[in-house]
Amino acid sequence: MDTGTHIVMGIALGGLATIDPVVANHSITFTAVLAGTIIGSQAPDIDTVLKLRNNAVYIRHHRGATHSIPAVVTWPLLITLGLSFIFPSADILHVWLWTFLAVFLHVFVDIFNSYGTQALRPISNQWVALGVINTFDPIIFGIHVIGLLLWALGTDPVPTFLIMYGIIVVYYIVRFQVQHAVRHAVKLKIPKAERIIIAPTMRFYQWRIAAIDGNHYYVGRAYGRNITIYDKFERQPLPEDPVVRAALKDKNIDAFLSFSPLYRWEITRHDGIHEVRFIDLRYRSNDYYPFVAVAHLDDDLEIVNSYTGWIFSEDKLHKKLDFNLD
Repeated sequence: MDTGTHIVMGIALGGLATIDPVVANHSITFTAVLAGTIIGSQAPDIDTVLKLRNNAVYIRHHRGATHSIPAVVTWPLLITLGLSFIFPSADILHVWLWTFLAVFLHVFVDIFNSYGTQALRPISNQWVALGVINTFDPIIFGIHVIGLLLWALGTDPVPTFLIMYGIIVVYYIVRFQVQHAVRHAVKLKIPKAERIIIAPTMRFYQWRIAAIDGNHYYVGRAYGRNITIYDKFERQPLPEDPVVRAALKDKNIDAFLSFSPLYRWEITRHDGIHEVRFIDLRYRSNDYYPFVAVAHLDDDLEIVNSYTGWIFSEDKLHKKLDFNLD
């Protein structure tokens, strides 16, 4: 989920913590628990700082080690240890328990969007991405805001947030049902589909669609059960070519391929420069595919420059590459 949603989740969990008599009856412990749930709801996303290095490192590692099983155990211990110095009279056991729940929920809810996490590391490095909730879901965020406003107005936080979480659980179940219906509709539209990727959007009934059959890639949208295919690309294996082999060694290309399960490729040549481009087919927006990886190589097959990330126009891509192909 996005940062804003994780913040309101942390505050709401701090309110729900008053269901615990130790927290409810000891103001210092409550304050420490609230701090722990807010910090714990953010801690796994500390790897966002990897963007400061480069997109390749960020793409390869975001929601990886910081969302793993060891991290879920370690974050609450570190946070609780820090809070024990600030609130020495707080009940540390209960601070740890609620902070652990905040960290666990952060990682747990992240598996429901299309980006997913490596939540099973070190048992498995497989990305777990269920693709039923958008990274920012206005309904989930709005329900949390309503719950927090009711708490601020003086309602008892325990029944308020229990009802809120009950509604959210039902919402998740409904989202799975809608996703299942969309998948069935895609299978009717593309009977020979070998793989179907369904990604949520901020709109309840709209989903991004990407599918593969024996010969083609398909990209489209679902509006309820109505499937519209916008693009159809012929499947072509990546050529055994010296240019391609050299490009695959680039860190940006490698990071893209480690993340993207469905892409097409293009190889072009401009004024003595080879361009190898990989295009993720899952994120079509306004007739454009913004998530790409590009490498430029000279005639000696040396990397001149490369980039991976989100680009919404060719001009911006050329600026990122700091290279003029005109």
